[in-house]
Amino acid sequence: VQLQASGGRLVQAGGSLRLSCAASDRPLSRYVMGWFRQASGMKREFVAAIRKSGDSTYYADFVKGRIIISRDNAKDTVYLQMNSLKSEDTAVYYCAAGGRWPPSISENGYASWGQGTQLTVSS
Repeated sequence: VQLQASGGRLVQAGGSLRLSCAASDRPLSRYVMGWFRQASGMKREFVAAIRKSGDSTYYADFVKGRIIISRDNAKDTVYLQMNSLKSEDTAVYYCAAGGRWPPSISENGYASWGQGTQLTVSS
């Protein structure tokens, strides 16, 4: 599946932002969807994942209630709502499609990746 992530931009600390990831060639409902992020000079890390039906989600510990993953299968789109943004949230955010639930927190668990969208949080 081809994925297109969007919505990244410069945001002030404490602000909110919603990232989107749209599938263009296959129904998104076939896939467990995940979001990862990669800060400059760092390894890519898992952020959140959502089950195919959207009825279950899973988050990295650092999320601590600030981030919500959701999906709209009718629109073939998955979202990442980010609140109370911090400078350490600055990273390129990637969406990815996989099939396993409980979800993999490793990149290896996802077969298709979007191109990434840059979020920069200014303090």
